[in-house]
Amino acid sequence: MHTTLLSFTGVVGGGSNNMKEFKFKINGKDYEAQVAEQDNGVLAVTLNGNTYAVEVPSLAHHAVKPVVHAAAPAAAPTAASKPAAAPAAAGSVTAPLPGTIKQILVSDGQKVKKGDTIITMEAMKMENAITAEADGTVLKVRTSVGASVNQGDVLVDFAAEAAAAPAAAPAPKAEAPKAAPAPAAAPAAAPAGSKNVEAPLPGTIKQVLVAVGQEVAAGETVVVMEAMKMENNITAEFAGKVTAVNVAVGDQVQSGQAMVVLA
Repeated sequence: MHTTLLSFTGVVGGGSNNMKEFKFKINGKDYEAQVAEQDNGVLAVTLNGNTYAVEVPSLAHHAVKPVVHAAAPAAAPTAASKPAAAPAAAGSVTAPLPGTIKQILVSDGQKVKKGDTIITMEAMKMENAITAEADGTVLKVRTSVGASVNQGDVLVDFAAEAAAAPAAAPAPKAEAPKAAPAPAAAPAAAPAGSKNVEAPLPGTIKQVLVAVGQEVAAGETVVVMEAMKMENNITAEFAGKVTAVNVAVGDQVQSGQAMVVLA
């Protein structure tokens, strides 16, 4: 029987924004780990420079979800000064998880539409697009290309436009019930020697960019998925021929699920 000796020295740095750092030994070898809590009970665990998405179901009920936070109200003006008009809704766009800023696509004073990409960042070996959650104006960009950010760090000060009151919806028309679609067939077992492109974390499929029989190169994007309010480009880690596509647009996938099979 082989015995593994584990020596744990505990937390060496509390960090910020729910990130903790640990040092420990396994069979005399030093290891360092950083753990940051994400949405949906997922932990981003960085061990000796490699980051992994670890699902912890017991944390799902209290995972941090908000990305845009309401700003504190301005102090009441004095009688001698004339108050300036405040934006309809001011707040900040924050980093949803630790990573590195790759692109900044907006500047101070720029107007953006809901869904516009304002920043791209690299996290957990994926390029993630951070988008505007409403129409509004960029007040100030508070980060730079190449900067390393932690979960919750402020990236952009943002003022959302006040939404117009929705018009009354017409009464819905009665429709005949539709037949339930036939259940989808389970994907066929992958042939021996094949390699899977797997989902790195839970999410929703936004685009499938390959088809069966297609040749792909290492590093080529095969699937785009949305996770933690960001679009993530999932790339092939090796070159090969697509032998199976196991997902479609709109599918919900779990961490580790095989999406594309290459031979």
